[in-house]
Amino acid sequence: MSANPFEQAPQGAASACRSASSCKKAGSDGSGCASCAPAPGGTDPFTAQDAQILATLGRIKHILFVMSGKGGVGKSSVTVNVAAALAQKGFKVGIMDVDMHGPSVPNLLGLGFGLEMDAAGEKLLPAEYLPNLHVVSMDSLLKDKDTAIVWRGPKKTAAIRQFLADVAWGELDFLLIDSPPGTGDEHLAILKTIPKALSVMVTTPQEISLADVRKAVNFLQNARGAILGVVENMSGLSCPNCGHEIPLFKKGGGKALAEHYGIPFLGAVVLDPINVVAADAGAPVVTLQEDSAAKRDFLALAEAIAQAAEKDAAVLLPAPAE
Repeated sequence: MSANPFEQAPQGAASACRSASSCKKAGSDGSGCASCAPAPGGTDPFTAQDAQILATLGRIKHILFVMSGKGGVGKSSVTVNVAAALAQKGFKVGIMDVDMHGPSVPNLLGLGFGLEMDAAGEKLLPAEYLPNLHVVSMDSLLKDKDTAIVWRGPKKTAAIRQFLADVAWGELDFLLIDSPPGTGDEHLAILKTIPKALSVMVTTPQEISLADVRKAVNFLQNARGAILGVVENMSGLSCPNCGHEIPLFKKGGGKALAEHYGIPFLGAVVLDPINVVAADAGAPVVTLQEDSAAKRDFLALAEAIAQAAEKDAAVLLPAPAE
């Protein structure tokens, strides 16, 4: 068996740089650093990898970039439940977790450590959750899940490119990309590497979240990223005793934001205690046998996202006025 390609394959300028984690001259892709320059007569280290990335993207029908300017709004929960629901509908689905510092997807799916190589020993096989749902995450490559990833932009960009170039994703109907909070290196790398990615904006209803999501929308305006729609997560609390809904974090903020920008509103997901039980058990709510408000909402959300993607309903907002 060949060595792990994440240890041996060309990672582009950023990973080849001996000081990539501290280089002050390097851009987000490693450019501008003297240590990253090709040797005289050499080739651009990105060239072969670019071809691999293009080949991978050519086999994926829809790429959904799940993001939010705010942390703690449930992006990972939305990602795994929508992915599992789409897989249950028969779609071929992948999840690429690009939250390098706080990856949650493997835990939410109950996946352990390790990824296998393909038969040729050239690419990694993504971890299987269902026969038609596969996952790649930095967490799957860590023997000790308590290990911190201490990387700056160039190394994170290199890892994201490898998640595309060096993983055998195969033919997919949907690739969902789970992202960290904010609008930083990971987000720039995704939009630069995958221009056709459609952003799914996740927010909670209250203003403290909406304020940061508006910044994320502004980021997408400047980065020229298309927005598939807005999801309002934690939209009311479903009482486990009587089923009465309590507006714990208010309601309607996400829908109002979508209407303000002219962005599709994809749906709302209630805050349900079953989410906690499911997350700790490593099983998406939509895969549980028992009925729940959250399960119904996630199934409806997945249907809305699938229809919006098939209808090419994404919106490209105009760039902000100078």
